[in-house]
Amino acid sequence: MVTKTVLSNGIRVISEKLPHALSVSVGIWVANGSRHERRESNGVAHFIEHLLFKGTHSRSALDIAREIDSVGGVLNAFTGREYVCYYAKVLDRYLPRAVDLLSDIFLHSTFAADEIEKERRVILQEINLLEDTPDDYISNLFFQNFWKDHPLGRPIIGNVTNVESFSRDCLMTYKDEAYHSADVIITVAGNLDHDELLRFLTGRFGGVEERAVDGVGAAPVQLNGCEVVEKDLEQVHLCLGVPGISQTDERRHEAYLLNSILGGSMSSRLFQEVREKKGLAYSIYSYMTSYADAGSLAVYAGTSPEQLDELIEITVGEMRRLKHEAVSPAELQAAKDQIKGNILLSLESSDNRMSKLAKNEIYFGAYQSLDAIMAGFDRVSPESLNRVCNELFCEECATLVMLGRVDGQRVWELSL
Repeated sequence: MVTKTVLSNGIRVISEKLPHALSVSVGIWVANGSRHERRESNGVAHFIEHLLFKGTHSRSALDIAREIDSVGGVLNAFTGREYVCYYAKVLDRYLPRAVDLLSDIFLHSTFAADEIEKERRVILQEINLLEDTPDDYISNLFFQNFWKDHPLGRPIIGNVTNVESFSRDCLMTYKDEAYHSADVIITVAGNLDHDELLRFLTGRFGGVEERAVDGVGAAPVQLNGCEVVEKDLEQVHLCLGVPGISQTDERRHEAYLLNSILGGSMSSRLFQEVREKKGLAYSIYSYMTSYADAGSLAVYAGTSPEQLDELIEITVGEMRRLKHEAVSPAELQAAKDQIKGNILLSLESSDNRMSKLAKNEIYFGAYQSLDAIMAGFDRVSPESLNRVCNELFCEECATLVMLGRVDGQRVWELSL
């Protein structure tokens, strides 16, 4: 059962009771991520996420780590383009301790000067690590070219210049401005009582400032074309993508199935053709990214420079085939079964259920039942899937970004 309560200052508290679960997962979500940053502050949300684990008025960083470890729990956080999440997963009897710990780091972190400097060095190393990991780095490069000059195109982690420039005042001011009650959502899933949860939360979060939501700003405009980033690597890493769908787009079920058929699984067309039949790549897959007002569908692959042309030709060819030939009912049903199975398996975990509650609230403003989600996939037909393929795979809409040793004078046929 899902229950929602809005506190007096606007903070939303949503819980799902799972009577047979041993664990409980608590997340404090802020619907304010890297796309809300200005160019000169890009990376600040991620920096703050790191700092909230570095000590409060009553707990040191070591105290925080020992407290969660002492109950065998998990305490972590992540920054996205449209939200930040701080979460804990513990056995259900330790829910009060998890709430106390999370609320303390969220509300009372000290931003000590020495911790800021240490974490600055850590994040600079994180940026270096990203650039040394080509299959991750190419994704950042893709978005920078796909949504050039828009906040969605900037890296969540920021850049060296910005990270080196953030002062304590800058970090604290940004947190005060971004972490206000209208954007805070607390979601909990597991064996819990909602009324008891409210008693834990009300006294702690009642003082969070009430303020109106700023919104996400203008939607991005996709720029097509080809970009080569030269780097001395054994492989060429590439992302080839087209505009996708937003989180709430009515075509989202068709788009997820399209992704599954194209490259979202081991039985997908690209995996079978590129890896299993041709042996052109160890890793090839497609993936969807969806935001409040935009999205993308992209293919990632890594291959040798000598096999690059053939791999691109096959990838573009499979996208064209989906556009011009309707999938068979059997292939569509297999994709439906795969996605439904993935969804059902993910819901065995309290942390996945906690995340689902938050994302439903952020994007839909209400809980999306499992029955409604499954019915959405059931309604997809070969005809509706083909129609969405033709809408997404427009003739001159592909963006190709490559990282490695590539002859930049070559021209690839990307027309869909």
